[in-house]
Amino acid sequence: MALKLTARQSQILDLIRQAIQQTGRPPTRAEIARQLGFRSANAAEDHLRALERKGYIRLSAATSRGIQLTDQAQASAATDGAATRTGQPVATMLPGAPTWIAPSDSRLVPLVGRVAAGSPVLAAEHVEREIPLAPHLFESAPDYLLRVRGSSMRDAGILDGDLLAVRSTPQARHGQIVVARLGDDVTVKRLDHQGRRIRLLPENPDFQPIDVGPGDDFAIEGIAVGLIRTTALH
Repeated sequence: MALKLTARQSQILDLIRQAIQQTGRPPTRAEIARQLGFRSANAAEDHLRALERKGYIRLSAATSRGIQLTDQAQASAATDGAATRTGQPVATMLPGAPTWIAPSDSRLVPLVGRVAAGSPVLAAEHVEREIPLAPHLFESAPDYLLRVRGSSMRDAGILDGDLLAVRSTPQARHGQIVVARLGDDVTVKRLDHQGRRIRLLPENPDFQPIDVGPGDDFAIEGIAVGLIRTTALH
């Protein structure tokens, strides 16, 4: 009987499988550490040793990519595929999302989580991690990824938990989806700018438009240039 994996070990095993499928070779310890936000490659090595002890991989000290999947790992992958077909949730990244192992010309983009009231979007305390993105992923290169909270933009295909790719700019055109600051709050909405009238429009009838008054503390923080969805399809 196969020994049960921890959530982190399963994540690393999936990373190895995807790297081999996408590039034809396993990741290095440094690539695993970078992808999962470890401080050093030694942390990745510890998890790889655990996977080896449980029979899912074989390690070779002769090369930086000395990771080989065992028959047990292949059988586990087949079982995971069956779970997907029966509708069970499986961690995945949809087409258009960055690959696990980023190409050599990728750039690190900060992932911003919840923004505290009144503070800059890119303040260090808001950055959860940096994610390597391929330069060709979006038509316009984003300056940061913003984790979406709530469902006010649902009908535009922007869901709770999605990563919105944002290009920093203080200007936007009518109809663009923007990251805007109104007072102490930062929100994602569609910009309705006609003459002197400015409104922030949701894409969900359960939410009301936001009218921006002439004396309001309002600023455009950036415009949306793409979207990454990290939840599984059911």
